[in-house]
Amino acid sequence: MKKNLVVLTGAGISAESGLKTFRDSDGLWEGYDVNEVATPGGWRKNPELVLKFYNMRRKNVCVAIPNEAHLELARLEEYFNVQIITQNIDDLHERAGSSQVLHLHGEIFKMRSELDDSHVFSIRDDIRLGDKAPDGGQLRPHIVWFEEPVPLIMNASRFVQGADIFVIIGTSLAVYPAAGLIDFAYTEIPKFIVDKNIPNTRGIQNLYIIEKPATEGMRPLKDQLMKYI
Repeated sequence: MKKNLVVLTGAGISAESGLKTFRDSDGLWEGYDVNEVATPGGWRKNPELVLKFYNMRRKNVCVAIPNEAHLELARLEEYFNVQIITQNIDDLHERAGSSQVLHLHGEIFKMRSELDDSHVFSIRDDIRLGDKAPDGGQLRPHIVWFEEPVPLIMNASRFVQGADIFVIIGTSLAVYPAAGLIDFAYTEIPKFIVDKNIPNTRGIQNLYIIEKPATEGMRPLKDQLMKYI
């Protein structure tokens, strides 16, 4: 039986494929105030601006390619039952070959009705103001914005509770509720954090720290993980 390896990934892993996040520049995301483009209030105030912003993000993801960290996580499926939980809205894990990916904060290649979040559709091009779902609601990005609930957090917590090994890669552990997932990992299991800026991890037992960017940290991480096969 393969052990359950649960991996939480954040912006740091996508950044090495050239995808920036708002934490790169003091609350600005590609020059935009996150309150204007990543909150329900911003959507109500200026939906056209929000659509323009995410249309550009979609184009950026289209040209980005998975980096070695994405690829190495996919290769680990040879040895472990790997469940990825990602805070990222891109599809780089899937393109790298990971077969089990849960997107906590939504997906850039999906859109939904603003009236009913269960009406979800695929999108590769632009969403425009006036594009309507079958229920008549304006289509919006299928993204969990700040101030919105995170529907998949309970699914994610169950995965972490079932982990034999828990790994965190490229996240500051500053955005909740995702940052609280580590609290669902059983005390006795090994836990690893790979990031160039290690967050506050005081009080976490059986924790191993690899203070490197995601791509550089994957080799020492894999060396450690092979001990648990």
